[in-house]
Amino acid sequence: MADEQEQQSQGWLTDWLPSWCPTSMSQLKATEAKILRCIQNTLLSYYVSLPSRNKIWTVTVNPDCHAKTPLVMVHGFGGGVGLWVQNLDALSMHRTVYAFDLLGFGRSSRPLFSRDAEQAEEEFVQSIEEWRDVMGINKMILLGHSLGGFLAASYSTKYPDRVKHLILVDPWGFPERPTDPTQVRSPPRWAKALMTVLGQFNPLAVLRVAGPWGPGLVQKFRPDFKRKFAHLFEDDTIAEYIYHCNAQTPSGESAFKSLTESFGWAKRPMLSRIHLIRKELPITLIYGAYSWIDTNSGEEVKKQRPYSYVRTIAIDDASHHVYADQPQEFNAIVEEVCSSLD
Repeated sequence: MADEQEQQSQGWLTDWLPSWCPTSMSQLKATEAKILRCIQNTLLSYYVSLPSRNKIWTVTVNPDCHAKTPLVMVHGFGGGVGLWVQNLDALSMHRTVYAFDLLGFGRSSRPLFSRDAEQAEEEFVQSIEEWRDVMGINKMILLGHSLGGFLAASYSTKYPDRVKHLILVDPWGFPERPTDPTQVRSPPRWAKALMTVLGQFNPLAVLRVAGPWGPGLVQKFRPDFKRKFAHLFEDDTIAEYIYHCNAQTPSGESAFKSLTESFGWAKRPMLSRIHLIRKELPITLIYGAYSWIDTNSGEEVKKQRPYSYVRTIAIDDASHHVYADQPQEFNAIVEEVCSSLD
């Protein structure tokens, strides 16, 4: 493990952005630190150096609880470890919890990914396996949200012996793109607008192009995030965190674009591969009842794994970010799954 250090800027674009965008890794670090100060349990944060020379920013909560299988949490697109602030304490009461910034996101290294969908996915998965190996985690309960769910499922097809239970939270990228438009659950208006205007660019390019107006765009287009965390922060801390996470070099963001085709559908849908996960590995899918993600994917997973444990749960009054919309219910469900194992 490397001592904490700020990642070096990469290329002319990174060098140019701070002069136009009011962001830096130091500002991301400071905003994240403010968020993580809310955690009451023992918390360690550090960089983990991979054999590839990339570094993965990692948070460990309740690090001395070795008796039970650890929970590893993988965030979604555009996120980072800070967005788990309402979950880390509750889920680490009886076991160690690890959360990390995916390669290319948050405070982790931002390398150049392949533009090929299969290769980019493999690079994400390999970074997770390298991280696990360096951390010395033999088996884990693997939880992934959105893009993190897609990657957690992909990881489980390749390294099933390392996963004791797979928890998929509103996972992105499972169904194939329907040929009938009436079968499509429409995404939020803000998402449709961005996808229409920026279809040829990286998904969050507008935040960087907007320069000093970028933070205001986050607050304007995603005011719901402030509400989700209102009991912790009365100000715009969460919006600032999301902005700083996504105004840096678009590394993981570019990789995500390589994984997608028009309007955010996966080029390599996970439902066509979910049968590759060994049948002995149990899967729990947690959805927000009002999410734009198609919850029918959970039922399709059941059909494709008739001799395996597959449980699907929908949480009322929750959207895509179910862990933040209804954190108490979400935490209770995840804790129930974890405690059923050991």
